[in-house]
Amino acid sequence: MKLHDIAINNLRRRKGKLVFLVIGLMVGVASVVALVTTVRALQEDIAHKMEEFGANILITPRSEGLSLTYGGLSLGGLSFDVQEISQDDVAKIKTIANSANIRIVSPKVFGVYEGPEHKKALVVGVDFNEELLLKKWWKVNGKDPELENDVLVGKDAAERLALTVGAPLDIKGERFRVAGILDTTGSQDDSLVFMWLPKTQELFGKQGTVGMVEVAALCKNCPISEIVSQISEKMPSAKVTAVQQVVAGRMDALHSFERFSLGISALVLLVGSMVVFVTMMASVNERTREIGIFSAIGFRRSHIMKIILLEASLVSLMAGVAGYFVGILATRVLLSVMSDQAPHFSLDPLVAVGAIFLAVVIGLAASFYPATAASRMDPSEALRTL
Repeated sequence: MKLHDIAINNLRRRKGKLVFLVIGLMVGVASVVALVTTVRALQEDIAHKMEEFGANILITPRSEGLSLTYGGLSLGGLSFDVQEISQDDVAKIKTIANSANIRIVSPKVFGVYEGPEHKKALVVGVDFNEELLLKKWWKVNGKDPELENDVLVGKDAAERLALTVGAPLDIKGERFRVAGILDTTGSQDDSLVFMWLPKTQELFGKQGTVGMVEVAALCKNCPISEIVSQISEKMPSAKVTAVQQVVAGRMDALHSFERFSLGISALVLLVGSMVVFVTMMASVNERTREIGIFSAIGFRRSHIMKIILLEASLVSLMAGVAGYFVGILATRVLLSVMSDQAPHFSLDPLVAVGAIFLAVVIGLAASFYPATAASRMDPSEALRTL
């Protein structure tokens, strides 16, 4: 009879202890698998949803600036040698190496509306198909602009110009219709008048150029700095900058999920290892006579340790396999509860291998001291109990 036969027969005789050990370690492994897969799925879902709100890259005309002061008094700044952005260059953004990370490109043209009683407002020409996707927090009273002469007016601008939904608005001698009015956003959008981009370029004589481009890029799988440098290569006459506050805030939110999952996983694994340690220690104490007999008939200390550790390995292996599948089932339940539309997640073989490896390592680590104590047991104490 070999050592592994002794270990297997002992587990068969003590089915109750076997089930208790497997369940104790399985719960720990299943919790870790569920946390890791759930957090990973939520990270993907949150990253996708966060990227849908607002731009994280701004492209503006490159210019030289000069700050004017006289006698310590600031007189403002002066910009010169302004290089306009060509609309043909905007199309090059979708040709960069990481074009798959570019979600929205929203070019803009600016002009000034002068109404009666010298009331003025800044007019922004946009592609509403892109702008409405970029700014999903907009709430429009009325309808989204559909026709060429439809405009969208910010709340403050509408009040200042006495405009209502459906009211006419004359800009540069051409009649427009207010399709909708934005609810208060708390930003500069409240004071703006939005028009279709081609019409704005035509009215203000800016055909073929844009004043600014807002880009929403998926920055989870590709560093935003790489995308910025790639766009700069395609548009050397423009200044490309990342909105670092937005990017940093999004990535911090994702990293907080990772830290949370690691902390909870470590706690659950600690509890699982303690269950294995206490159970194996109790098992060694119960098997004093058996271990003493092994020593009396010639088993070495290393043999006794191997028997205990082999039992722990078999138990850990079963707990790892069972824990992985229970953790995957728990993930499906958690995601269905936490979201109306459960984020998709795929089975990762690395997680399965990692779960089994982790279970075996924890089982062996928790059983090492009980195995050492068993190997040092005095055989004469066991023989007295016979």
